Amino acid sequence: MKFDTRIFLWTITVRVSCSAFAPSTFLPAATPIDSIQMQSRIFPALRSTLLQDDVGTTRPTVVGEAKEQMQVPGMENDLMKGFTKSYLDDGFVFGLDGSGLERPKGKVASVVVEGDSLETTSQQIGIVAATFAGHFYFAANAIAQLFSQTDGNAELTAVAALGTVIASWILADFGSGVFHWAVDNYGNGRTPVMGSIIAAFQGHHSAPWTITYRGFCNNVWKLCIPFGIPTIAIISYLAGPENPMVTLFFAVFCAIEIMSQELHKWSHMTVKETPVWVNTLQDLGITIARVPHAKHHLAPYDGNYCIVSGICNDALDKSGFFRWMEHKIYEVNGVESNAWKLDPELRERTLRGQYRLQL
Repeated sequence: MKFDTRIFLWTITVRVSCSAFAPSTFLPAATPIDSIQMQSRIFPALRSTLLQDDVGTTRPTVVGEAKEQMQVPGMENDLMKGFTKSYLDDGFVFGLDGSGLERPKGKVASVVVEGDSLETTSQQIGIVAATFAGHFYFAANAIAQLFSQTDGNAELTAVAALGTVIASWILADFGSGVFHWAVDNYGNGRTPVMGSIIAAFQGHHSAPWTITYRGFCNNVWKLCIPFGIPTIAIISYLAGPENPMVTLFFAVFCAIEIMSQELHKWSHMTVKETPVWVNTLQDLGITIARVPHAKHHLAPYDGNYCIVSGICNDALDKSGFFRWMEHKIYEVNGVESNAWKLDPELRERTLRGQYRLQL
């Protein structure tokens, strides 16, 4: 048989061209599901493709044959079942299909965010200590300024400071609810600044008792990012020395928001696991109690978001505040809350304007 150089060169050219212009050259790595969908679109079009070389020889491509060989019964279903989300993806919520989250048997700790650990580090201790020291400084300085403004009237200063602290505690409960609702329902591990916090909250429902295995600094240090020294420093600067009560309010507010994660932890611990004074605070309604917070851990996790004292929960849930917020967000950008994804009926009620939570 005579060796045809032109056919040889043409074959090499076609192979190189196909490789150079393959979809993988320009697109990111595809997931198994993406690959299946891509095959279903591309292969039918290529099945009947004919390749004609420059010597007039027409020969069918082997794509169709390769496609038939690749079709294994059940392959697509198996790949789809095996494709689960990670903490970096939307839908990383316990209860959603393909979330990748499962509830472990027994009260076993389960860390769901890659790189997270239950071990307290010196860095965490340093961040928490510096943050609370900074908050204390701003609060003490604000009280000193308030004392100066009252011409040294200690009683008036004490009343004003106490009233500010109480107001801050109540609004911190509201703030913890808004924060908890937001990170439970929106964003993922890739969200700038807040990604690790969002992923931790959204994965928390799979093994909520895991939080009880964390030490204080390990538990609260992440909240030092949004509620830390830079935040209160900016607020204090904007308020100015003539408004010390504003600085005092937000110094206490930010400190309580950081502490909310520890109060949250106590609500997951038994009476025997917590000190007597913690149980007393819960009984008095000063911190979130076990039974009220347990209601939040019922799918679709659509209420009882406040975790400081829980004093705002009834008002927020009965008014439908969070459903109204979800509806407005959906109208603006089309993004659905995770609670909607877990409960389609909740979604339909909200879109009809029925915001009140069915308790």
